[in-house]
Amino acid sequence: MKNPAINDQELVKQYLQGDESSLELLVNRHKNRIFTTILLIVNDTYIAEDIFQETFIKVIRTLRKGKYNEEGKFLPWVLRIARNLSIDHFRRSKRMPTITSSDGEDIFRTFEICDTNREEKYEKDYQHDKIRQLINLLPKEQKEVLVLRHYGNLSFKEIADITDVSINTALGRMRYALNNMRKIISEKSIPLQ
Repeated sequence: MKNPAINDQELVKQYLQGDESSLELLVNRHKNRIFTTILLIVNDTYIAEDIFQETFIKVIRTLRKGKYNEEGKFLPWVLRIARNLSIDHFRRSKRMPTITSSDGEDIFRTFEICDTNREEKYEKDYQHDKIRQLINLLPKEQKEVLVLRHYGNLSFKEIADITDVSINTALGRMRYALNNMRKIISEKSIPLQ
């Protein structure tokens, strides 16, 4: 059994030296974040599973060809591949993404607290529906940064790497997203409670 404390860079190196279990450990280490990121973009569990597999096929091919040179940045590199493949899917299907969980349900309905009563659950569902609607009104670039930051738990550095923009641009898009959401709430008098 591999030591789980081995960093990604060392696991990539071991995989390139023929140790298949190193790649398995890398996949298992990051699969939840990668799959969730894909799912948040494509809004379909089955499509997300296909893109997830396609992502790792591309990762394996790139590694085997010796073209990987993102030392110490394995996860952002894989997330960028996953994001690009997800966007390619939309270019082919010409659909807009919405936000869902891994079981295909609206992601905002997954934040249920076990101790809530029906009224609290209804209020929480109502708030989540309103927030989802607000996010869907944002421009694509702002929506993407907001989703990657809040639901993918990525740093602005990782978001900048994935979206091929500077950190300042990623920060700016987040700021504009939040400002736009406040503006929409104010202009449309949307109650969140």
